[in-house]
Amino acid sequence: MKKYAEMTPEERRAEYAAVKAAYDGQKALGLKLNMARGKPGKAQLDMVMDLSHVLKEPADYMDGDLDCRNYGNVDGLPAAKRLFADILGCKPEQCFVGGNSSLQLMFDTISKAYINGLLHSEKPWCKLDTVKWICPVPGYDRHFKVTENFGFEMIPVPMTENGPDMDTVEQLIRDPAVKGMWNVPKYSNPEGIVYSDETIRRLASMKPAAPDFMLMWDNAYCVHEFDCDFRPFEDILSLCAQYGNADMIYEYASTSKITFPGAGVAVMATSEANLAYLNPIINVQIISYDKVNQMRHVKFLQDREHTLALMRRHTDILRPKFHAVLDALDREIRPLEIAQYNRPVGGYFVSLNAMPGTARRTLELCKEAGVTMTGAGATFPYGVDPNDSNIRIAPSLPPVEELEQAIAIFCNCLKLSALEKLGL
Repeated sequence: MKKYAEMTPEERRAEYAAVKAAYDGQKALGLKLNMARGKPGKAQLDMVMDLSHVLKEPADYMDGDLDCRNYGNVDGLPAAKRLFADILGCKPEQCFVGGNSSLQLMFDTISKAYINGLLHSEKPWCKLDTVKWICPVPGYDRHFKVTENFGFEMIPVPMTENGPDMDTVEQLIRDPAVKGMWNVPKYSNPEGIVYSDETIRRLASMKPAAPDFMLMWDNAYCVHEFDCDFRPFEDILSLCAQYGNADMIYEYASTSKITFPGAGVAVMATSEANLAYLNPIINVQIISYDKVNQMRHVKFLQDREHTLALMRRHTDILRPKFHAVLDALDREIRPLEIAQYNRPVGGYFVSLNAMPGTARRTLELCKEAGVTMTGAGATFPYGVDPNDSNIRIAPSLPPVEELEQAIAIFCNCLKLSALEKLGL
């Protein structure tokens, strides 16, 4: 298979005609295929239906002397704290267990910084002239929407194979207006990168000029391997404390891709001092989160080992889907050298960098052929990818047979946009 850049104009025109004919045939099928968001597929949801039936007797609703059906315990059930501490490797007293969304907990923590200020804030952030935020790119679009919502100035920092470019990060934190940083440290969204030990230690040992700097640690994929054995991860809370930064770290996780995304449980893990400061403020807005659902998850997941056993069952469903995407890219795209992509072994996404200037065109063609994907630019602050290159692929939702159709269409769209860019 000849590389597109090495073809003559005549060869490119012939190739374009052949690919366009195949694309037109796919378009005529009138398909409606979705690779836009990292949603678990139906088989994964069906697999955890027993979650709905684990509480049967009145005694099942008791956590010691605490009745989870009643008011109270804004920071969550003690049993739920122990479960998440076991999964994350931290201490139960460092855990705040909330509702179904870790994103909601992230938004809420930043809103507290904005309205009330944090433990070490001189004043609430809403009274500051400027708040700046470090955003590794490509990154998670919903993170960027949170900081954009509060009017923060978002500063893109490139991702490397070991995590964010730490030389740049360490320069930026010298500015006291830089108040925080997004991180997805394990199987990053969308690139599937695992932060190296060196990167993690450099982050944990940072000395930001802002005393209330927030290291936001979205550990969404902490147990989400699909093509390798479970990889333990160092407890970031202990590491930050070791470097005198116990109050800098805010770690988040949830069961969204373990049980039910619409009815899971989320956790924030941070220092005991931070929780002592935040709990009374949170208690103004809510008396408690859904402790009955927390108890369901305690009974169903039990501990880290049982959770990992469940995740291996998820793996059996996810692995063929990722292989369908990656094998098609290896076969159809890699030899042409019109895109670069990682081969993740965990997480929920494949990140592809198309030829600069072709991502939007590729996704326009996909949409016309009935394939829905995350919008171009979404993986960058303000939705602006300066290279118009990054595309996030989410293989988890469609069945394999639909996924094979969708990725075949995507490959043809990628080819057409590359040929148009090179010139016919």
